[in-house]
Amino acid sequence: MKNRNYILDCEIVHRIHGRIRIKSKSLKYLGIYKKEVEEQLKQVHYIQSVEISSITGTIVIYFDDFSLLEENLISLLQNTLNVYLVEIYKNEKKIKSDKYVIERKLQEESPKEIVKKILTTAGLLGYNLFFKSKSTVALTGIRRFLNYNTLATLALAMPVLKNGINSLVKNKRPNADTLSSSAIISSILLGKESAALTIMFLEEVSELLTVYTMEKTRGAIKDMLSVGENYVWKEISEDNVKRVPIEEIQKDDIIVVQTGEKISVDGKIIRGEALIDQSSITGEYMPIKKSIGEDVYAGTIVKNGNISIIAEKVGDDRTVSRIIKLVEDANSNKADIQNYADTFSAQLIPLNFILAGIVYASTRSITKAMSMLVIDYSCGIRLSTAVAFSAAINTAAKNGILVKGSNFIEELSKAETVIFDKTGTITEGKPKVQSIEVFDNSISENEMIGLAGAAEEQSSHPLATAIMSEIKDRGIEVPKHNKIKTVVSRGVETKVGKGKEAKTIRVGSKKYMLENNIDLTLATEAERGIISRSEIGLYVAQDEKIIGLIGVSDPPRENIKKAINRLRNYGVDDIVLLTGDLRQQAETIASRMSIDRYESELLPEDKAKNILKFQSKGSNVIMIGDGVNDAPALSYANVGVALGSTRTDVAMEAADITITQDNPLLVPGVIGLSKSTVKTIKENFAMVIGLNTFALVLGATGILAPIYASVLHNSTTILVVMNSLKLLKYDIKTN
Repeated sequence: MKNRNYILDCEIVHRIHGRIRIKSKSLKYLGIYKKEVEEQLKQVHYIQSVEISSITGTIVIYFDDFSLLEENLISLLQNTLNVYLVEIYKNEKKIKSDKYVIERKLQEESPKEIVKKILTTAGLLGYNLFFKSKSTVALTGIRRFLNYNTLATLALAMPVLKNGINSLVKNKRPNADTLSSSAIISSILLGKESAALTIMFLEEVSELLTVYTMEKTRGAIKDMLSVGENYVWKEISEDNVKRVPIEEIQKDDIIVVQTGEKISVDGKIIRGEALIDQSSITGEYMPIKKSIGEDVYAGTIVKNGNISIIAEKVGDDRTVSRIIKLVEDANSNKADIQNYADTFSAQLIPLNFILAGIVYASTRSITKAMSMLVIDYSCGIRLSTAVAFSAAINTAAKNGILVKGSNFIEELSKAETVIFDKTGTITEGKPKVQSIEVFDNSISENEMIGLAGAAEEQSSHPLATAIMSEIKDRGIEVPKHNKIKTVVSRGVETKVGKGKEAKTIRVGSKKYMLENNIDLTLATEAERGIISRSEIGLYVAQDEKIIGLIGVSDPPRENIKKAINRLRNYGVDDIVLLTGDLRQQAETIASRMSIDRYESELLPEDKAKNILKFQSKGSNVIMIGDGVNDAPALSYANVGVALGSTRTDVAMEAADITITQDNPLLVPGVIGLSKSTVKTIKENFAMVIGLNTFALVLGATGILAPIYASVLHNSTTILVVMNSLKLLKYDIKTN
C-alpha cells in the first residue's frame, strides 16, 4: 500500500528557545476535538502551554525541557492525534466533498423531441443552402429580423439563446450556450442564417447522442432493479389474516410470518418464537432464536416457528424505494474529472470572446472574429465526459452491476486497497459437508450420514441443509424414523427402528452430547482436525454412544481466487480481509486465498474504523461486502461494493456499487471498465483541445470561414461523443 500524503505527517515551521511551531494537515480537521487535544498535551509535565490553529493547520508548543529532541515532540503529537484519526479523516472527507460547484446540468429532452428539432433544423438549413434565392436583396435594419426565414431560425435557437442569456444574468458568467448564442446572433446579423443553422444542427446531433446514451442507461438500471410485488399476511383480528401487498402495510400493523417465509418489515415480535436466519443482517449463517419483545429485520428468514410482528418501518422507508431514489439522483454524484471538465470548459469560454475581440481589433474583420465564437472547447469536453460515464454505467447495468454515480467509476480506476468481508463475500454463505469421521466399525460412512439425516430431515437449519444436501449427492436413503425433537441452539433427536430395537439418534453440538451423558473420548483426535480446518463439528450419537463427527464449513466462492489475482493485475497492491469470524477461521481463508492481511473478530464499527485508517494514509479503498454488518464500512470506503444475490437491501443501499450476480469476477471486471472510461475521457480531452486549437488558428487567419469553422468544431464534438459511445460495447470478462 502506498503511504502518500499521510494525514498525520508533521513539519517543523520554526523553533526558538522553549517554543516550537509544527505544521500538520490533521490539525485543520480536529473540529470539536481541538480543545481536548490541547488539554491532553498540557498534561505532559514538560509542556507549559499549547495553541492550535485550525485555519493554518499549525500548533505552537511552549516547553521547559530545553534538551528535548524535535523528534520526541513530533512523536508525542502524532500519538495524541492518532486517537482522533477517524474523526479527523471524516472531517477532511466532508470538507473535500463540498469543493466543487456544478455550474449547470445538461439539457435533458427525450430523444424523440430532439429528433424533431434536428429534422426541422435540417429542413430549414436545406432551404437556405439550396432553395433560397441568391439574388435576394440583403435586408437591413428591423427587416433583417422581420422575415419568415430569420424568425424561424430564431425560434429554433430559442432554447440555446434563453439558456445563454440566463447564465449571464443569473450566474454573472457565460456558458457554452452564451458562446453559441453570440455566434448565432452574429450570423443572423450578417445575413448568414445557414451558418447559424449549421451550428444548431450539429449541436443537436451531439445532444441526441448524449441523451440517447443517458436514456439507455436509465432503462438498463430500471430493468435491473425491477422486482415483483411483495405480499405479506396482515392480521385483521386475532383469528383472521389477509394476504396484502407490502405497500399497503402501515406502521403498527401486525403481520404474521411462518416457517420458510421472509420477514418483510423491521419490527418487534409480539407473539410466538422462531429460529431466524439473520445471515442477511449479521453476515453469519448460524440462525438464532428470537422470542416476544425482540427485534427482527426485513430480509431475514424464519427457518422454524411462527411469529407475529408489529411493523415499525414501512412505506417509503422500505429499502428498495430508497435505492430507486438514489439511482434517480445518481447524476448529482459527479466524478472529480467530470467536475474538472465542467469547470475547465467554463473557464475557457471567456477566452473565445477575448480572442474574437483581439482578432477584430487587428483585422477589422467581423467574419474572422465570428470564427472565434463558433469554436469552443466547452461542448466537446463536457458532453464527451458525460457520455463516457453514462455509457460506462449503462454497460455495468447490462452486466448486473448498479453504479450510483460517475464519481464511483473514477474512484474505482484509482483502487489501491481492496477489502473483503468473509461470509457471503469470499465464501458462499452456504455451508457444505467437508469432512466425515466414523467411530463405530460396524457402521459405514453412508449409514452414519443416513442416521444423521433421519434426525435432521425436517429441519431448515443451514447445518441440517448441508447434511441433507450431502445425502442427496450420495444417493443415500434416509431410514424411517419417529417424530423429531428439536432442542434450540443444541441439536435434534429422533428414534430409528421399531419397538425395543429402536435406537435414539442425536445430532448436534458438543454441549448437547455432554448434556446427554455421551462419552466423546473417541472423537478427541477428529475434533482437533475439525478445529484446525476451521470447520463446525456436528456430533452424531446412537443411544449413549458417539458414532460419528461431521465437519461443515462455508466454502469459498467459485472464481474468488481468480478474481483476487485479476485485481492485482489491475494495480491493486493491497488485499485485506476484515471479518467478525474467529482468528483461526480468518487465518485459514486468508492463507487459502493469498490475501495480504486480515483482521478478525471485528464489530461493524471496527470494520469502518479500519477503512478510515487505510484512507488516512492516502490509500484509495474499495470495500466489498454483502450484509448489514458491512454497511458502515461500505459507506466509509471510497467505493463500497455489495456483492452477490445474498446481499441485503441495507448493504445495497449503503454501497456505491451493487453487483447482483454471484460472480466475483465482476469486481475486477468493473474496475477494468472504470480504467477504460478514464482513459477514454483523457483521449477526448486531447482530441478536443488539439482539433479546436487548430481550427481557432485557421479561423483567426481567415483560412477557415465561420460556417466551416462551426462544422469542424461540432464535428470534433460528435467525434469525441462517438469515442465515448464505444464504452457501450466494453466486454466485462466474467470467466
